[in-house]
Amino acid sequence: MKTILMRELRAYFWSPLGYVIIAVMYFFTAYYFFTYNLYGNTTDTSVMFSMLFSVAMFVAPVLTMRLLSEEKRAKTEQTLLTAPVSRLGIVLGKYIAAVLLFLTAISGTLVMALVLQRYSQPDWPVIVGNFIGLSLLGAALIAICLFVSAFTESQVVAAVGGFGASLFLMLSDALAYVARSPALRALLSLFSFNGRYKGFTIGVIELVDVCFFVSIAGLFVALTVIVFERRRWT
Repeated sequence: MKTILMRELRAYFWSPLGYVIIAVMYFFTAYYFFTYNLYGNTTDTSVMFSMLFSVAMFVAPVLTMRLLSEEKRAKTEQTLLTAPVSRLGIVLGKYIAAVLLFLTAISGTLVMALVLQRYSQPDWPVIVGNFIGLSLLGAALIAICLFVSAFTESQVVAAVGGFGASLFLMLSDALAYVARSPALRALLSLFSFNGRYKGFTIGVIELVDVCFFVSIAGLFVALTVIVFERRRWT
């Protein structure tokens, strides 16, 4: 797994992709920080983190679009499948590489918090809660998009499919509002990423919300392993 992890991390930074993703996240973090904190003269970072919720939805598909689809397109998938590493190790190596890059990209939020610390007294429990929430959100979205990437050899299709899946989960609240069936409304509300994320933005870390995002990530990593394993026999 370590070999796969290091290979994927190098691949991110051998191409402009890793630098672009980090730059985009830092840009939006700085923009929201300037707009809502510096210009608004407040130490409340909840708005900045809330706005990054939507940015993460676009970043996750771009992070994962090449991880498995590129292996299929370049015909290197069979080499991986016959390598002395488990299917779980392959998928986890790729998944952890994407999560580490995502954490690097959102580290700009902590830089902004240190800027606030220099001139005032920010609410660190809220900042930490927000960072944990954004990290868990990214981990869950990356797992979903990685699963989508396992079905195609086109990076564009993988990115669009991952974005569509992420958008559906994030709009589940709106879909629940218009659903006629009470059972469907309850189901959509249960899988609401937005609803689970809101608590983190005010510094409240509920175990049920943490378990929700961890479970989603674990479920889709497991499903990706199953899809990848089935490729061995086709």
